[in-house]
Amino acid sequence: MNVPAQLNRLTEDYQTSDAAHHIHAFVDQKALNAEGPRVMVRGEGLYLWDSEGKRYLDGMSGLWCTQLGYGRRDLTAAAAAQMDQLAYYNMFFHTTHPAVIELSELLFSLLPAHYSHVIYTNSGSEANEVLIRTVRRYWQVVGQPQKKIMIGRWNGYHGSTLAASALGGMKFMHEMGGLIPDVAHIDEPYWYAHGGELTPAEFGRRCALQLEEKILELGAENVAGFIAEPFQGAGGMIFPPESYWPEIQRICRQYDVLLCADEVIGGFGRTGEWFAHQHFGFEPDTLSIAKGLTSGYLPMGGLVLSKRVADALVERGGVFAHGLTYSGHPVAAAVALANLKALRDEGIVRQVKDDTGPYLQKILQEVFGNHPMIGEIQGTGLLAALQFAEDKATRKRFEHENDLAWQCRTFGFEEGVIIRSTLGRMIMAPALVATRAELDELVEKTRIAVDRTARIAGKL
Repeated sequence: MNVPAQLNRLTEDYQTSDAAHHIHAFVDQKALNAEGPRVMVRGEGLYLWDSEGKRYLDGMSGLWCTQLGYGRRDLTAAAAAQMDQLAYYNMFFHTTHPAVIELSELLFSLLPAHYSHVIYTNSGSEANEVLIRTVRRYWQVVGQPQKKIMIGRWNGYHGSTLAASALGGMKFMHEMGGLIPDVAHIDEPYWYAHGGELTPAEFGRRCALQLEEKILELGAENVAGFIAEPFQGAGGMIFPPESYWPEIQRICRQYDVLLCADEVIGGFGRTGEWFAHQHFGFEPDTLSIAKGLTSGYLPMGGLVLSKRVADALVERGGVFAHGLTYSGHPVAAAVALANLKALRDEGIVRQVKDDTGPYLQKILQEVFGNHPMIGEIQGTGLLAALQFAEDKATRKRFEHENDLAWQCRTFGFEEGVIIRSTLGRMIMAPALVATRAELDELVEKTRIAVDRTARIAGKL
C-alpha cells in the first residue's frame, strides 16, 4: 500500500515525492527526476519564488496565461464569493446560472459583432476537441455532411489531447499518440527558416496558396475547416508575413471552408488588441479561447462561434450531443468575469497597445538588433521571439540550435528570469501588467543569458 511520506517540506523532499507520482509535460522524466524540478511556492505581480527563496521574473506569464500577474486579490475574492454562493452547478438539465451569463455578456461586448455564441470548456485542448465536432456538425446541419476534413499546419500547436494534437503539426507528438482520420496539414509560414530567396511577401503568399492546393487535392466539397494560430505560439512565436492572412481568408471564402482561429495564446490583449486576429486583420468563423480568459487562475476555455455557425446549430440543428461536466463552471466564470473587467476597466489592453508593447519592441531592437547571435526579432505587444543565427547574412541556423536555446533558457533561470526556448528561438510573453522597469529587467537579464550562450557558440 502507498503511504504518504512524512515530509518536513525541504526542497529535496518535495522533489522526491514529485518524482514518485508525476509525469511532467514535454520532458524526459528520468532526467528530470535525476536533476530535480524547481519547486515554485509563491507568486506576486510578475515574480515567482521557489522553495529555496530565489526570485524569478516570469517572462512567460506562466504559459502565456497570467495576463494580470500573480496575487490579484480581486480574482481570488471573486472565486471565494462564488464558492460561498454557488460552488458548482452544470449546464445540463435545462439549467444555467448568473455567473456564466454575465461572463458571456461581457465577453461578447469585447468581441467583434459577428460572433454570438460560445461553448465553454476547461482548456484550450478541449476547445479544439469541441471545434472538430462542432464544425462537422455544422456542415451536417446545412446539408453537406461529407465536409469533414480539417486542415492544420505543420509545427502548429492546438493542444495535447489526441484530436487536438492531430490538428497540430508537431510530428513527434503524432509519433507518440497517432493521428485521427480526416486531418491534413500544410506548411508553416516561417520565412526565416524556409523562405529561401523569396521576399517575406512572396513567401507568405506561397504558403497561403498551399491551402488552396490542398483543398483542391482533397476536394472542396470534403473540406470542413482550416485551423491555425494567428501567430505560432508553442512552435516558436512565429509571425507570418503580412501577405499571408489576407490570402488565407480569400481562399477559405472562395471554397466555402470555415476559417478557425486558435486564440488560446493570442487572445485577451497579448498583441495590444483584444484578440490576435484583429491585429492581423482577418475574420475567423470560430475562435478557440482559454489561458488569458481567467489569467490562469482557474482552468477555463471555450469555442466562440460566429452567427453563421451558431444560427445554423440553434435554428436547424436540434439536439447537439456534446457536454462537459465543468463547462461554464460558476467559480471559473466568476473569476473570468473579474479578470475581463480588470483588463477592460484598468485600460490594460490599451496600455499594451499604446505604451508597454511598443516599449518592449523598441528596447529589444536596441539591445539585440546588432547582436551577433540574433538573426531576427519578431513580436508585437507583449510577446517577442529572438531567432538564433550562426550566419545572419545568409540566415544560416546553428546545427544544434535546440541545445543552444535550451542552454540559454537555463542561463535565464540562473539569472532570475524565465524565458522559453523553442527550436532556435528564445521567446517571451510577460504579464500584461508589466511596467517599463520590469520590461527593462526582463530584457537585461535575457541579454545576459544570450551573451553567455553566445560565448559557448563562439559568437562573443
